[in-house]
Amino acid sequence: MGGVRPRFVVPSATTTTTALLFLSLLLHAAVAADPPFTCGAGAPPNIPFCDQRLPVERRADDLVSRLTVEEKISQLGDESPAVPRLGVPAYKWWSEALHGVANAGRGIHLDGPLRAATSFPQVILTAASFNPHLWYRIGQVIGVEARGVYNNGQAEGLTFWAPNINIFRDPRWGRGQETPGEDPTMTGKYAAVFVRGVQGYGMAGPVNSTDLEASACCKHFTAYDLEKWNGDTRFAFDAKVTAQDLEDTYNPPFKSCVEDGHSSGIMCSYNRVNGVPTCADYNLLSKTARNDWGFYGYITSDCDAVAIIHEVQGYAKTAEDAVAYVLKAGMDVNCGTYVQQHGAAALQQGKITEQDINRALHNLFTIRMRLGLFNGNPKYNRYGNIGPDQVCTQKHQNLALEAALDGIVLLKNDGNALPLSKPNVASLAVIGFNANNATTMQGNYFGPPCVSLTPLQVLQGYVKDTKFVSGCDSAACASASIPEAVQAAGSADYVVLFMGLDQNQEREELDRVDLTLPGMQQSLIESVANAAKKPVILVLLCGGPVDVSFAKANPKIGAMLWAGYPGEAGGIAIAQVLFGEHNPGGRLPVTWYPQDYTKVPMTDMRMRADPATGYPGRTYRFYRGPTVFNFGYGLSYSKYSHRFVTEGTKPPSMAKIEGLKAMATTAGAGTASYDVEEMGAETCDRLKFPAVVRVQNHGPMDGKHPVLLFLRWPNATDGSGRPATQLVAFENLHLKAMQTAHVEFEVSPCKHFSRATADGKKVIDQGSHFMLVGDDEFELSFMA
Repeated sequence: MGGVRPRFVVPSATTTTTALLFLSLLLHAAVAADPPFTCGAGAPPNIPFCDQRLPVERRADDLVSRLTVEEKISQLGDESPAVPRLGVPAYKWWSEALHGVANAGRGIHLDGPLRAATSFPQVILTAASFNPHLWYRIGQVIGVEARGVYNNGQAEGLTFWAPNINIFRDPRWGRGQETPGEDPTMTGKYAAVFVRGVQGYGMAGPVNSTDLEASACCKHFTAYDLEKWNGDTRFAFDAKVTAQDLEDTYNPPFKSCVEDGHSSGIMCSYNRVNGVPTCADYNLLSKTARNDWGFYGYITSDCDAVAIIHEVQGYAKTAEDAVAYVLKAGMDVNCGTYVQQHGAAALQQGKITEQDINRALHNLFTIRMRLGLFNGNPKYNRYGNIGPDQVCTQKHQNLALEAALDGIVLLKNDGNALPLSKPNVASLAVIGFNANNATTMQGNYFGPPCVSLTPLQVLQGYVKDTKFVSGCDSAACASASIPEAVQAAGSADYVVLFMGLDQNQEREELDRVDLTLPGMQQSLIESVANAAKKPVILVLLCGGPVDVSFAKANPKIGAMLWAGYPGEAGGIAIAQVLFGEHNPGGRLPVTWYPQDYTKVPMTDMRMRADPATGYPGRTYRFYRGPTVFNFGYGLSYSKYSHRFVTEGTKPPSMAKIEGLKAMATTAGAGTASYDVEEMGAETCDRLKFPAVVRVQNHGPMDGKHPVLLFLRWPNATDGSGRPATQLVAFENLHLKAMQTAHVEFEVSPCKHFSRATADGKKVIDQGSHFMLVGDDEFELSFMA
């Protein structure tokens, strides 16, 4: 980074113009720490790609027109080299910011003056807050810190490949920890607000799509949720997906990311969908994303995905065919070097045209211009005042603590075992490998955190007489020091166990085989519980769900917390929940299944249950079997009640909507239905109505409380493929003890009450629909 910038020569410019541009470039090159840039002060306005008065699309086209074929092809990899004669600096497309600016990609270097960034909880725990405003603020912090790192000369790109919005379809998936969970409505909302935060947009409303603080990228498009299981790998896997499942499960988060979040990036996945590699699927990338959803941005492959199309999947017979397939499908940049290596040959063989290349380059340079990287030194542009002092601020670190606190889920609390009272805890035994491992708390795709305190370190500050026994040296727990743990438990007033998983059990390229706690963990837990004076407290650190039925049923285990991978402030958050300084309000964003669920092949992509073959279905929407804990489950130190306010909840009369009766059709199991597409946007808007819910905190503590609004169909097993229940809206309230509040949801029948038919159409069935919140229910009837 830094040094003398490349010489700027514009082929159509005069010698005088060239000299002025070269002088301008040298003036800006004097500061070694400056981020790479071009079009500095002094660049004449008659060079269109430097003229900020022109639309970025025209500027991008002008720049592309000045490149040679060789230069064009060189730009099609994630490490795009400089073009010295045009003053175009090198650019690295791959940076990561899943739950904080990370150094996992190639573009970020947290090894200079800035050596850390705010590390939020892993996404699955943040999602458990069911709090879109929190998600948005996390995105905002990431966008600001990304600019701060860039402006400090420690980044070579501002395109971040996050969020991961694949549906957490199978509990064994190693990357489920990176996602907002199993529900498409919730995942889509997370995608939209997180992206808006990162890119510098407001949480809702119109956006200035030509001005990006940083660029977010929704991944992995689509039906990607398998790493390596039973001989199947993500690189070779062909996901067989019905049109129905694609429409109502796999694609909605990406549609929301584009239409509501206005994401500037999409990543296509490794796998094939119904035989076609996603990065080579024109219908997916161009027709669906760009044409149907109005996507405005760039599309990247996952890393080496283009090579895999030929070398692993055999879908393309030659390397040149692979290049042709992806460029013609609508992919713009290859993470890797395959397109750069084989693009020229593909062009020479007539498998691609220069126009195919130009189309991709237009999208790529448009993004860089929307980021302000062709407006002179970025330090002097709109986001130039974001310096290193805005990275790891106390405000940002406080938000990381808030996210961890709001996500923690209280799974069990028999006999009010929690919260603990400091005066009553004279001695404490902390047992478990996860109690004193700061790295485990981060999950994956993380950068160096601003601060790092383990749960053990924090608890030692709460209770002076704290004894620690690891019990196992890792989550694998092949052997356990049970006698030592038993002795510590028997001599302490209270016992807290920190068990669960780590990145050697679940991560990218590693799916789980079992849902039980690994190795000797259960034996260790039960032995400690039997030896303890009082019922013990079990804290689980893990991304994916675990079958802890034994602990749920054991009266000697008084309380259980799920803390995910809680990030840099996780140790503080867990202690505050244990000692009642925070009232837990998190809810599970995934179903926790019993071990028996592992009989279901991970490769079966069907969402809906098939009673004829014993297939139980997937996620709370379609699963027909026993659970350990349900989606949306979570206890609190307070009690809450919910009631629909009848006079405030006013559905429209379908019979009064002109023309609806004529659109009634038969769609699935003989059900009369309304085709949403035929109804049109105007009719759908007229059907929207408010649903008002009264919520009361009956005490004894203040608390944050997610209010979840579900839809229930009365005949979910009639062959129509309806979900049993479906989350349609949610909001997080802060209520003082004994306080009552009202929350109003805007309900759109076209969006919330429709279902996907077997051929992927969205219809609203005639008849009864039931809205649910807590234990209360509100019936609506759609009859014309």
